[in-house]
Amino acid sequence: MSTGTTSPHVHDLIGIGIGPFGLGLAALADPLEDVDAVFLDQAAGFSWHPGLLIEGTTLQVPFLADLVTMADPTSRYSFLNFLKATGRLYPFYIRESFYPLRAEYDAYCRWVAEQLDSLRWRRRAVEVVEEGEHLLVTVEVLGEDGRARGLEHLRTRHLALALGTAPHLPGPLAALAEQSADGAPVLHSAGYLDRREELLSRDSVTVVGSGQSAAEVYRDLLEASEGRGTRVDWVTRSPRFFPMEYTKLTLEMTSPEYTDLHRSLPGEVRDRLSREQRQLHKGISAPLIDEIHELLYRLSAGGAEVPSTLRAGTAVTAARREGEQIVLDLEHELTGTGRTHRTGAVVAATGYAPREPQLLDALGERVLRDEHGHPAPRRDYTLDADGRLHVLGTEEHTHGVTAPDLGFGAWRASVVLAAITGREPYPIERRIAFQSFGPEGER
Repeated sequence: MSTGTTSPHVHDLIGIGIGPFGLGLAALADPLEDVDAVFLDQAAGFSWHPGLLIEGTTLQVPFLADLVTMADPTSRYSFLNFLKATGRLYPFYIRESFYPLRAEYDAYCRWVAEQLDSLRWRRRAVEVVEEGEHLLVTVEVLGEDGRARGLEHLRTRHLALALGTAPHLPGPLAALAEQSADGAPVLHSAGYLDRREELLSRDSVTVVGSGQSAAEVYRDLLEASEGRGTRVDWVTRSPRFFPMEYTKLTLEMTSPEYTDLHRSLPGEVRDRLSREQRQLHKGISAPLIDEIHELLYRLSAGGAEVPSTLRAGTAVTAARREGEQIVLDLEHELTGTGRTHRTGAVVAATGYAPREPQLLDALGERVLRDEHGHPAPRRDYTLDADGRLHVLGTEEHTHGVTAPDLGFGAWRASVVLAAITGREPYPIERRIAFQSFGPEGER
């Protein structure tokens, strides 16, 4: 691998990570003449949760929660403009649904990515150091095989981290997933579609998890297993198969005002709220719950036994392989009773964890961290006293439910661009809710 070259050019902004939040920032930065920006990602191109683009599944947020509209409704990179450019605006209008298909949203993001000259694919940022008034980013240039072929050194005034999240498996299942066993697959739902046929070839599959992904995988497997003899079970430690709360006054929590309140609270209170507020963004859409019940009802017509069991309030306490099967030790959390569950495969829809920004380690104490050593961004999404390090999308522990919400991405990008330019290229709403969340008084 070559030692690489260092460009004397200094960018205003380097973005690392091109998921929806990084791509949205790139799209909003693109028309700004006073922002020289490049965006890096180690992938070969944009791809949004490819393992979960199950046919017919939709976003849980309206189309207005695209990459740019909530900051700039006139942007050429809006979802509506994508529909117009691809000849689908009238079909979408006649469809009368605010919720795009997941595959459609992925296609939209790829359409935007193809128009942006600021994106650099197959670039893996490995280290950031201070160099005078600037930041120096060391980047590995990757070949088609994913191996480093050389180095680049890029200078910038600001750095935006949109590192996204990584699939998370609980301890008992993580150990099995890492084993190179030929039979009895254990996988995260992020890789579901690639192994769907393999799963359906087993005599039984167990889905573990409580949210939308778990529900989508369960429904898809149960529907596809009809006539194939595959048993599909669903286990969740949540006390019930709960719907995502989507009432209007609750949606107002996705607001600058609620973020102000959440940001002001002690860490232990924020952690408790994050657990209590799971229904706000980690529940199942109510229509999908109804569809699952309807499917179970149809399969049971005529007194037929449905090849499925749903267990709520049940935790997986241990897991092991025995021959061609996975054995799960289950514990009912209300009664404390245990049971053994055997299955031919496990799909764990157990969520995602933020990626730690290890590339910032060389910056040492410049990076703001909490008592646990985790990055602790300030209210304006900056990670340093100088306001040059910005984070997008992984600040749920400090900023609450707005962090993972697609509809809030454009607002956060507007804040970042205002910090970089010293002006508001996109007007930033300070108040959008009818209610007051803190003790400060009237709206």
